[in-house]
Amino acid sequence: MPTTSIQTLPYGSLVAIITPFDATGAIDWHALENLIDWHVRSGTRGLVVAGTTGESSTLSMDEHAELLTRSVAHARGRIHVMAGVGANSTAEAVHLARMAHKAGAHSLLSVVPYYNKPVQEGLYRHFVEQADATPLPLVVYSVAGRTVVDFSIPTLQRLAQHPNIKGIKDASGDLVRAQQLAAALPDDFMRYSGDDLTAAAALALGAHGIISVTGNVVPAAVQAQCMAITEGKLAQSLTLVADLFELSQALFTESNPIPVKYLASLMGLCQNILREPLVPASSACSKDLDRLHVQSPLIVDAAQAFADDRALSVA
Repeated sequence: MPTTSIQTLPYGSLVAIITPFDATGAIDWHALENLIDWHVRSGTRGLVVAGTTGESSTLSMDEHAELLTRSVAHARGRIHVMAGVGANSTAEAVHLARMAHKAGAHSLLSVVPYYNKPVQEGLYRHFVEQADATPLPLVVYSVAGRTVVDFSIPTLQRLAQHPNIKGIKDASGDLVRAQQLAAALPDDFMRYSGDDLTAAAALALGAHGIISVTGNVVPAAVQAQCMAITEGKLAQSLTLVADLFELSQALFTESNPIPVKYLASLMGLCQNILREPLVPASSACSKDLDRLHVQSPLIVDAAQAFADDRALSVA
């Protein structure tokens, strides 16, 4: 797996990090800093801060700015920080991009505008205007299950010609789509899987990495899966794929990030607090996660690693 500087888009596992909240509903900065430290030591290649998994749609503009600024400051150049800057208003998306640049983020991730259903020309203009706003590399985010509208291949090819539009996060889970993207886009246009359930197959088809939800709770295992697949270590990758697949299934039984925050709370990573309209996991959802918390070696090892990491930090 190629190595890159902290400023360039990384290969391997990027984690769409959850935003911890405290009992009052405010951002829990201490918990966030602990998570950043753990991801650095676990081998995660990048963190997506204030993305959709981070409940960005419930953050005020001031909170969004502070979350980015404090995350970059605490990361201290130890890990790539990709800022979530998606919005369904182009003007707001441009403002968020400039705000992320000012905060010191290394790159930007921007989701297809949701609800207003722009046509392809509207998509093109939206992302070009955002890419023009800063010198940072921009990764466009395709998730039609949430936004309804998606990129056509010709639109992506047009966007890839912009000097600042450098990649795509594709959360379709469609492996035919993964092959289409590989065939249609330049080799140096970064292709990230945005679907944990099909990430292994996407990596085998040449994706450069994954922007993962599952990596919130088992970061070392997700990065190990990326490395095993890209390095052709079949036996090692098959074991990891099977274990991670069961966990990822459980983490998507209800709307993300409901399940992953519940499991993270069981592991002692943060409190199980979400902002409405999201609510805590149902009993049906939590049942499988309760079982995995006890029985999954990946989760047991990760929870112990986090506890050891905290002990090391306070020693």
